Amino acid sequence: MSERFDCHYCRDALQGKKYVQKEGRHCCVKCFEKFCANTCTECKKPIGADSKELHFKNRYWHDNCFRCFKCYTSLVNEPFMLRENNKVWCSNCTATEDAPRCKGCFKPIIAGDQNVEYKKMVWHKDCFTCSQCKQVIGSGSFFPKGDDFYCVSCHEHKFAKTCAKCKNPITSGGLTYQEQPWHSECFICSNCKKQLGGKRFTAVEDQFYCVECYKECVAKKCAGCKNPITAGFGRGTSVVNYEDESWHDYCFKCTKCARGLANKRFVCHNGKIYCAECPKRL
Repeated sequence: MSERFDCHYCRDALQGKKYVQKEGRHCCVKCFEKFCANTCTECKKPIGADSKELHFKNRYWHDNCFRCFKCYTSLVNEPFMLRENNKVWCSNCTATEDAPRCKGCFKPIIAGDQNVEYKKMVWHKDCFTCSQCKQVIGSGSFFPKGDDFYCVSCHEHKFAKTCAKCKNPITSGGLTYQEQPWHSECFICSNCKKQLGGKRFTAVEDQFYCVECYKECVAKKCAGCKNPITAGFGRGTSVVNYEDESWHDYCFKCTKCARGLANKRFVCHNGKIYCAECPKRL
């Protein structure tokens, strides 16, 4: 009498039937699916004897369940990544998901895309636009203002101070005189055209002069020493005026005794200046 060839679990005869050998035991197809088959990680159903099985790190899938969680592409014989919740991803979707997001369109920035980075934020190059005119800034110059970004032109018109002379925006540098902003190249001597920023100058009827040009072109000449009267630029800060002539305060003195007469009584005799005493001795 021949030895019986039965299913390990249900004891049904396996002679002439399809069976599965599992861990040294023989079982019918029905019992295999009930007691031995691995459960598909994706669909949660048993992986039957007639199904193709894929496995990775103690996880199992039907071959038709082994698809990218994002794009549903079959990953049989394809590179993949096992991510959270035991979901498998194709390499393209993994790269897209892990890529930084554009601050403008919120879409991923894939390796190779042209982009702009600023303070740990990133944009596609074509998404980095001026908050005012909406033109693409890309890799060009820009000015940040809070959460907004402006191209050079819009920043000049919206925020830059206007030069008191040329009325154009001051984008960098510049100076202030009497609470008015000026381009450095606009704040110049009216005569020689040299820039006056950081230099000594004087203003005469809204015109500016360097020291040398003021002496040469504007300053009155002292009736005593014949040199320019440059109050504030050199020795002496006071001017004495009499009739149509002017003197340095230290040049206004008696023709005879040379006594200083600034703020004192004096006498004009034959076009010359004397102290009150000297004319009596003439």
